[in-house]
Amino acid sequence: MSTQKEAVRQLADEVEENSLRIDKDRSEQIIDALNTDLANAYVLYHQLKKHHWNVEGAEFRDLHLFLEEAYERVELGADVIAERAQALGGVPVAGPANQEERATVEFEGEDVYDVRTSLQNDLEMYGDIIEAMRDHIELASNLGDYTTEEHLREILAQVEEDAHHIEHYLEDDTLVLEEATH
Repeated sequence: MSTQKEAVRQLADEVEENSLRIDKDRSEQIIDALNTDLANAYVLYHQLKKHHWNVEGAEFRDLHLFLEEAYERVELGADVIAERAQALGGVPVAGPANQEERATVEFEGEDVYDVRTSLQNDLEMYGDIIEAMRDHIELASNLGDYTTEEHLREILAQVEEDAHHIEHYLEDDTLVLEEATH
């Protein structure tokens, strides 16, 4: 990896002027929020991917497919967030260590849990992300950045829908019968 500083076009913590006519002060606040959302998305992405790899049991196939679709949707939303941060003159937070440090949600760790615990951990993280995104939508609106507000609203709708699906998976009602013990 090259360490030549003269090749750096923009330092990670700098915000440049943008062509969107959102002043630097407002852009800095919005980019900060977007980078938190981006970091949170990648922590969630990795946790969902982990659960996709490790899911077992009678509902394996449905959960395996749902988790794959969910982490793919998270990644698509993350891409929109990163591109918006860049359009505002910022540098999207990148790299696992930087994202983990920046995130306000915490990866559950490397241990493998039962399916119910895994999904409960996912639902808790979704809830934290939903609350943060709502705050960031309000921030963007208050600062007059209606495009960022709209992007985050669209992503939030998908995040909420996926959280609602996980909530359904966690319900007690099931067609799977308990094995009778003799």
